[in-house]
Amino acid sequence: MDIKRVAIDAVNEVIVMNVVHMDYKGQVQKRINEKMPLATVKGFRKGQVPKDLVEKQYGKGIKQEEIQKVVDLALERFVQSERLNLLGTPLAKVNENFDWDAEELTFEYEIGLVPNFEINLEAKNDIVKYIVTADAKLIDGQVERIQKQFGKAIPQEAVVADSDLTGTFSNEENGINNTTTISVATFNKAAGDKFIGKKVGDVVAVSTKGLFEDDHQLMDYLKVGHDNVHGLDIEVNFTIEAINGAELAELNQDLFDKLFGEGKVASLEDLKAKIKEDAEAQFAQQADQKLLLDVQDFLIESTKFDLPSEFLKKWLQTVGEKKLSAEEAEVEYARSEKGLRFQLIEGKAMAQSNIQITFEDLKAFTTNAIRQQMAQFGQTNPTDEEVQGIVARVLSNQEEVKRLSEQVVAEKLLELFKEKANPTTKEVTYEEFIAASYGE
Repeated sequence: MDIKRVAIDAVNEVIVMNVVHMDYKGQVQKRINEKMPLATVKGFRKGQVPKDLVEKQYGKGIKQEEIQKVVDLALERFVQSERLNLLGTPLAKVNENFDWDAEELTFEYEIGLVPNFEINLEAKNDIVKYIVTADAKLIDGQVERIQKQFGKAIPQEAVVADSDLTGTFSNEENGINNTTTISVATFNKAAGDKFIGKKVGDVVAVSTKGLFEDDHQLMDYLKVGHDNVHGLDIEVNFTIEAINGAELAELNQDLFDKLFGEGKVASLEDLKAKIKEDAEAQFAQQADQKLLLDVQDFLIESTKFDLPSEFLKKWLQTVGEKKLSAEEAEVEYARSEKGLRFQLIEGKAMAQSNIQITFEDLKAFTTNAIRQQMAQFGQTNPTDEEVQGIVARVLSNQEEVKRLSEQVVAEKLLELFKEKANPTTKEVTYEEFIAASYGE
């Protein structure tokens, strides 16, 4: 058998395989001999059918099966021996006039190759690493929310400026139907004034444009997707189902112990410090995620290379349970191209910096994640034995191993990007961070 690669361009090639009679003859005869005792042909007893009739009835199918086996095995070994770094898998070129009886059979397979490129993690950029602080406004608001949450709800006949409303936002045409609890003060003043004096059962129509100080609150209260938040200008109805005032909980030791454990917070100053510490730890995670996304976007934009796009679009039509049309594959490729580009960049960055993921890395990451999760449910001092038992169960699940490995990679890359990309550090409030992340 003769096999060769024919280059189309830097990322597209065709593997050409010429198969001759001797490549498959012996296996075809073996299969026919095995078939003879089992063959059934009208007019002959089972096992007594002449060989020429067996070959006539079954030979063509057996020949094609055995040739395909030879070709598949040779293709697999050739890809391995050539150490080809493929995107997708080889695609057979269709020949409607293929002659299985020819002395020499030619098979052609299209392949897409991973492009060669270099990345510069230290290239000049305008990436910002945000240090997000919890300001007095945020902390005082959280203190008030705690007092309301643990205070006593007092039913009211009619809405006043400091009422809490339970009700449903709805707009059938736009698929909005969300029940929530919201304070009148959360609305902008013009919208909030519409509720004053209303009673249970009343329906208040408000515009989504400027309904809140931050448009992103539409995501929380109306369950509007982020892509639809900016500039959304529709009318929604709010049906009032309950009106409550609040007798704020007293900030005392009983409340502090209930929230944080006995003796860990002893004063309002301690409470504010704890809120600030917890909030800024959460903000740091969000800031790291934004940094990672910003570096990804920068690297995708600044690292130029060609992909075998037409090959990949054809390949997408052949994979998955549901076969895609050419139009559907086009859409799917457009949706996934950015992710594919960064996946290749990510691999190059790890190789250039000799980053490897060990089982110990994975185990340590999982252990930390389990401890954090247990702490959220009040288990602040689990034993090592308890934690390691859970870790062992988690790491016995291959899907979990894959998911956690991706998180370990992201964590290692984040540290690499912090070091190499040299981002500008900027301290901001949470409101400023949200504006920087999502825009006005």
